[in-house]
Amino acid sequence: MDIPIKTISDLHAEIIRLEKTKQQQEMDLKQRLNSPSSVFSAVKSLFPSSNSTPGSSIFNQDIVGLISRFVIPLTLNKTLFKGSGFLVKTLVGLVSQKASTYISEDSVTGIWDKAKGLVTDLLKKKDKPAKPNFSEPSATAL
Repeated sequence: MDIPIKTISDLHAEIIRLEKTKQQQEMDLKQRLNSPSSVFSAVKSLFPSSNSTPGSSIFNQDIVGLISRFVIPLTLNKTLFKGSGFLVKTLVGLVSQKASTYISEDSVTGIWDKAKGLVTDLLKKKDKPAKPNFSEPSATAL
């Protein structure tokens, strides 16, 4: 409220106003948090789930995303960072769990389909014999 305080009486009035505001906010909070379900919804509202990025919350992930949250850090810490210290393993765990939020069933199946298509194309090219080109006369025929 940016009321200029020039005298001691202005200061006392502002203190009284702030105390009344505090009491009103406390009563409002008590009314909002009077049941367990309201407490749970208030706690859940502290962690907003963004619908713009799929799998941004543990509640919104599919089974592949949930498994990757545990498998990726465990695998990295047991293989690549085997002899590392506690801090490095903790950082690897945090970064890999953050990265696993981008892994979903759709992304895994999309990558699998692309890899399958590449392998199928390579095998088709390998199986086809080279056709001779009869449109141009060869130098030995002349």
